[in-house]
Amino acid sequence: MELGSLDVWVLVSSALVLLMTPGLAFFYGGLSQAKSAINMMMMSFAAMGLVAVVWALWGSAIAGGESVGGLFGNPATDLGLYTTLSDAPEGLIGIGFGATFAIITTALISGAIADRAKFSAWMVFVPIWVTLVYCPLAFMVWGDGGLLGEGGAVGDAVGEAVDYAGGLVVHMCAGLAALVLALILGKRRNFTERASHRPHNTPFVLLGASLLWFGWFGFNGGAAAEAGEAGLIWVNTLLAPAAALVVWLVTQRVRGEKPTALGAASGIVAGLVAITPACAHVDPVGAIIIGAISGFVCYLAVGLKYKLGFDDTLDVVGLHFVAGLWGTVAIGLLGRAELIDGERAGLFYGGGLGLMGSQIVAVLVTLVFTVVMTAIIAYAIHATIGFRVTSDVETLGIDRSEHDEDAYIFETEGSSRKTTAGAPPE
Repeated sequence: MELGSLDVWVLVSSALVLLMTPGLAFFYGGLSQAKSAINMMMMSFAAMGLVAVVWALWGSAIAGGESVGGLFGNPATDLGLYTTLSDAPEGLIGIGFGATFAIITTALISGAIADRAKFSAWMVFVPIWVTLVYCPLAFMVWGDGGLLGEGGAVGDAVGEAVDYAGGLVVHMCAGLAALVLALILGKRRNFTERASHRPHNTPFVLLGASLLWFGWFGFNGGAAAEAGEAGLIWVNTLLAPAAALVVWLVTQRVRGEKPTALGAASGIVAGLVAITPACAHVDPVGAIIIGAISGFVCYLAVGLKYKLGFDDTLDVVGLHFVAGLWGTVAIGLLGRAELIDGERAGLFYGGGLGLMGSQIVAVLVTLVFTVVMTAIIAYAIHATIGFRVTSDVETLGIDRSEHDEDAYIFETEGSSRKTTAGAPPE
């Protein structure tokens, strides 16, 4: 089969989305303490390796194979991708694109357990979680006959869930899993010392946010089938994070704070997450509204962890769950019928409550499924090999104990003595 323009676009988009995970590593690594930056970045890179292999062997089939009760695809239909390679090798392009989504979703979770998770436990958690949580949920929302889609029991009963690029499947799923892990692992020893939680490398944070925004054009736009749709997605992916960035900084100023680089980066991520499910289903003004509200709501949400007492280290819950929830529900308000299915529209466009009802039901199914399954997996790991490092390791830093490496090495003049990251030279 000849390589067409859409094929090329999906290949390019896949590369853009894959780049997002190293971008996330820089984002999370910069936000972490210096003594655990390597560990934080390695968790993203480990996800790239493990999830890619799982996706090829059985994950892709679970996410898109023949329906088993609308809950997941039959992994036997394409184990090792042999069926696709034999019958329709051009399908490998889409499978590769799907792999990058599974990778970034899994890597996102790691931010909630920074500074205190065993790398070995993470290596066990990743393949099990992507197999039992991400892949089935992807099938439920996007698979042929999936529970929440057309032909699925819930989708046929209340209306098909609308999630263009992953508000449910990626961001709510990752944010909820992050919350579960944060609760199971417990708080860091210095959780209440907010001053010690400042990013150790703010330029890394901005670099990571930039790479995420760059890759997100492929993340949202990779499935576009024609030029008008691609153009709308591109513009919306520009406008929503731009609006969120501005609102975040303005909110900081109004509340008596100085506008910060961390605030700008967080606003960008909040806006990108919020527009993800709606990128092809709202007009540019709707994208600005979605982004602006996400910037304000997520600014408030990231502070709730101190009031509610759960240690979501790098604000995965406050950014990804909250913005993903808002963006998914916002389709029920701002979705345009001609951009969805020609029939259903959001409340503000005369569509009534039907579409909103479909979105809320999809949110509830995602919440219950993700929380229950992640809790089972995480508790099993925590009860057997243990998920958290010792207090001594946490104090000294995970990088040295888990990887025998340091993010920064200092040498004093005329001496070969070296100091660990975060400690002053002797």
